[in-house]
Amino acid sequence: MPIRTARGVSRMNTDSSDETIRNANFVRAWLANFERSLLASDRENLGTLFSEKSHWKDLLAFTWSITPHDSLSAIIDSLLALQPEVQASNFCLDEDRTPPRRVNRLGIDSIEAIFSFQTQAGRGHGLLRLLAENPEQAWVFTTSLEEIKGHEEPIGAMRPDGSSYSRMFGGSNWSDNRKEEITFEGREPEVLIIGGGQAGLSVAARLRLLGVSALVVDRNPRVGDVWRNRYRSLALHNKIGLNHMAYLPFPPNWPEFLPKDMIANWLETYSWAMECNVWTGTTFLGADYIEKNSEWSARVRTEDGKERLLRPQHIVFANGIAGRPIIPEFKGLQDFSGTLMHTHEFDDGSAWAGKKAIVIGTGTSGHDVAQDLQSHGANVNLVQRGSTTVASIKAAGLVHSVYYNENLPLEDADLVGTSSTYPLLIRGHQLSAQKMKEIDAEMIAGLEARGFRIDYGEDETGHQMKFRRRHGGYYLDCGCSKLIIEEKIGLLHFEDVDCFVPQGIRMKDGSVIEADLIVSATGYQNQQEVVRELLGDRIADKIGRIWGIADDGELANMYRATAQSGLWFIGGGFSHARIYSHYIALRIKADQLGLVNDSAQGARHQSTQGAA
Repeated sequence: MPIRTARGVSRMNTDSSDETIRNANFVRAWLANFERSLLASDRENLGTLFSEKSHWKDLLAFTWSITPHDSLSAIIDSLLALQPEVQASNFCLDEDRTPPRRVNRLGIDSIEAIFSFQTQAGRGHGLLRLLAENPEQAWVFTTSLEEIKGHEEPIGAMRPDGSSYSRMFGGSNWSDNRKEEITFEGREPEVLIIGGGQAGLSVAARLRLLGVSALVVDRNPRVGDVWRNRYRSLALHNKIGLNHMAYLPFPPNWPEFLPKDMIANWLETYSWAMECNVWTGTTFLGADYIEKNSEWSARVRTEDGKERLLRPQHIVFANGIAGRPIIPEFKGLQDFSGTLMHTHEFDDGSAWAGKKAIVIGTGTSGHDVAQDLQSHGANVNLVQRGSTTVASIKAAGLVHSVYYNENLPLEDADLVGTSSTYPLLIRGHQLSAQKMKEIDAEMIAGLEARGFRIDYGEDETGHQMKFRRRHGGYYLDCGCSKLIIEEKIGLLHFEDVDCFVPQGIRMKDGSVIEADLIVSATGYQNQQEVVRELLGDRIADKIGRIWGIADDGELANMYRATAQSGLWFIGGGFSHARIYSHYIALRIKADQLGLVNDSAQGARHQSTQGAA
């Protein structure tokens, strides 16, 4: 039966098959040899333990950052350089996690296993892939810091008895103590989190369990409004198993594809249950970094209209990865006499039954809004500005949930999912995109017959790398593609448009496409521009681009230290919030404890954070 650990429920290794035993023996032998070589600084023997094309990804355990290595020499050099300070040891097969098993990853037959280890500062887990044909060599090695010694999360068997509230605030009633705690009267939050969506709440929950005081500010009246206020038909386009939040998985009876109102209400429940300190109706106005005090001078406007000055040591931007909605200055658009809005303002299409609508843009929001309008009886034309990656929900599941469809415990699937360096991501997404093409061949042919322009990214990696590179340019089909194919939604190409006119759009052939409503699905400003507005040019220029691909293949300025001390960013989907909130919270705690060498971190940052 499963065993319960401090971090939750893990699957016990009860498989005693001959193959599992052999696999486990290979893994134990490799780990023992690795540890001996590492402790002895034996460069030659360490080199024999990895294949020529090896990959090591470290998540805080050795480097206090998210640090990929994709060459044998880089792996060996880094391990030997870091080990004297890190003092990693006790590398063991973790008997309480998924047993070692034979898998095929990226066309390579492998023995995949989860191991545990310790460092001077903490305890961790890692992922190991040995070559099945040569199990004395590894080709994937991942090390992840799980906890800092002496600062373990008080969960499971280590849960508090409740008296901590009385000690902290001098009272005995939980509700009264929570009301007092959330005001921050006479004290400052150590961390200020901008945004109360899934990312901000995940970071706040994790920081609280590490004993770090955090305040979340959100301009909306209620927690969850970031989802609640979006268009009514919105639902997640990937399955629920990928999207659980840290500590509190969604109820087992919830649908596979979560509608936005269920998400909104869950976030409100999560905030209460995880005791997150949230100020709703509060706008973050800006901040200056005070170098001599290593803290921010941050200004917020609270729900009552008053301004308050806060002095946090860290600011975490958890407000998504984009800023204000953008409506480009299309020729003649100002002359349009009907209703013009961005998808950000769109609620539902019920008011447009029997009316004519034009939606500009063929990304996810454009398709969703066009489908919603059509379902309410509007006559809809969709304007394609550039080629788009389109995949069915079924095909996209190959990428989104590949490790989450293997019946792995969530924490094991997360470890597997974070193990890939950039070259492995590219190879994996290319293989998946090819498979998606085969699955979706009929749908793609139908779209192309209608003139819809399809692409699979600059290197045939499909929608996942478009997401990482530009956070757009793709659509996971929830039914709109069929409507386009069946001509229930019209399709126009932007290069055929002459200009906008009061009645709608005039095409280059002189015809006019009339519209009562134009919806612009044209994206949002870059997060760097949000930073520029709120923190100033110096800091915006100092950190550079946010999101996109950094020089080392990781997401630029996301989930790890930036060039600006005390400034962090988290964004993406629910899985990103669940996984990477852990590393942000641990790293902030490590900073507070003085465990991080700031000069080394600065040098490492300069070598990894440029965006491609």
